[in-house]
Amino acid sequence: VAMETVSLEHQIQSVQRHIAFLKKEQMELLHGLHLEILRLQKHCSELTHDLEMKELEARQQDVLDRELEEKCRAMEAQLQEKEKDNLELRRELQHKETLVAALRSSLRSKERRFLEELKRRSHRVTILDTELQKQTEAAAYLS
Repeated sequence: VAMETVSLEHQIQSVQRHIAFLKKEQMELLHGLHLEILRLQKHCSELTHDLEMKELEARQQDVLDRELEEKCRAMEAQLQEKEKDNLELRRELQHKETLVAALRSSLRSKERRFLEELKRRSHRVTILDTELQKQTEAAAYLS
């Protein structure tokens, strides 16, 4: 009986040591799990922060993109307006060039007529001058 009691005490002590070992292992495991949970929570917070920052950047980029698109549309509208103005100015210039060409032609024609008239009058003056000389000579002869 005494031997059985000693054997039982050894078994109890062995079981207690195993229980203590298991408790220690369980505590270390729980501590490790708590550390892992904290690390994962921190990582999750960092990822959440990164995601929020990327979403903010994306929203800001969307705002910038919209502003750029509006500026592009405004610039395109201005360009179309300038092209329209330019086309009108080209038409006006072409019209004025046509008028200038017509005026030059008219001026050349008038200049030609003027020169012809001048030649004709110069010839007439020469004829009249010759007749006047003849009449002056005749009057001088008669006097």
